[in-house]
Amino acid sequence: METSKIIIGYLIYLPVIILLTFFVSKTLFKNGRIFMIEIFKGREEIALSTNKLFEVGFYLLNLGFGLSILRIPSYHFNETYQELIEVLSTKIGGFSIYLGVMLFLNLFLFLRGRKKSKSTIIQRVQGPTVTQ
Repeated sequence: METSKIIIGYLIYLPVIILLTFFVSKTLFKNGRIFMIEIFKGREEIALSTNKLFEVGFYLLNLGFGLSILRIPSYHFNETYQELIEVLSTKIGGFSIYLGVMLFLNLFLFLRGRKKSKSTIIQRVQGPTVTQ
């Protein structure tokens, strides 16, 4: 594949993965604020700080993965735009699936933290359980 088509591929791929990552991150962490505030029992400052740290980690992890799969090997092509589009769709599709998995993993962690937070509140209200 000629160099100009590879560069065109990079110029398409990079903005798409960056925009996908920012969109998913903003959606997840904007709505995750509520879970974090509940997990931290209304202590908004620590909840928002933790949420922000998770957001930075999300960016680093996902952009790092997206950049690690950036390479478009020239031996896969017969120098046609059709093949470039097919390779880009595979890369962007794979990255989208990865982002979806990361989104659901984060949602699972938010829900798990919320459940644990509620269970400690219930234990405090009911008192310790005595077994004989």
